[in-house]
Formats: sequence, C-alpha cells, structure tokens
Amino acid sequence: MSLTAAFRTKVLYRRTLKISLDWTVDHLKWRTMAVEIRELFDSHKSLQDPREIAKLLDETEAFLDKAEHSDPYTIPTGVNGSKWERNKLFDDGKIPPVMEPHSH
Repeated sequence: MSLTAAFRTKVLYRRTLKISLDWTVDHLKWRTMAVEIRELFDSHKSLQDPREIAKLLDETEAFLDKAEHSDPYTIPTGVNGSKWERNKLFDDGKIPPVMEPHSH
C-alpha cells in the first residue's frame, strides 16, 4: 500500500518540525527555524512529476533519519519523562509491607 505524496509530505513536515525542536529548545529561535522549514517545503509546492516528488521525499526521509537527536527533548510529565509514573501505585493500590514506615 502506497501513501500519497501529499500525506507523506505532511508527515515529513511535522517530523521535521519535531526534530528541529529537539535541537533548538528555545522557542524564539525555533520559531525562526520553523518559518525557514515552511519556506523550504513551500518552495517545492509546484512540482508535478511524480518521480521527482518521490525522489525528493525519499531524500528528505534519509536526511531526517540522520538528523534525529540522540537524546530528544521529552516533556517531564510525558511518556518516558523524568516525572512519568513517579508516584504510581502498585497493582492492588496498596504499599507493600517492606515500604511501609517503621513503627518503633
């Protein structure tokens, strides 16, 4: 099953923005980069040849595979963030006896 060029372009555009945000956490600097990324995608908007479009999309995917950050930014409360499931209860909702406060 083949994805349409428009769908692939949308996916690659979003992926490009997310990867660029991993490299530039400062939103003011990132916004400038996001505008440049949009201009780059818009500059190829008029392409009509399906082979040329597919080649450009493949090149973009290859570039993004190399550009991914080795330690991407994760929101602390998000999945795999530093606060993710920090205070999670055990399966039965009770604290195991080993962890209960000692009464002396």
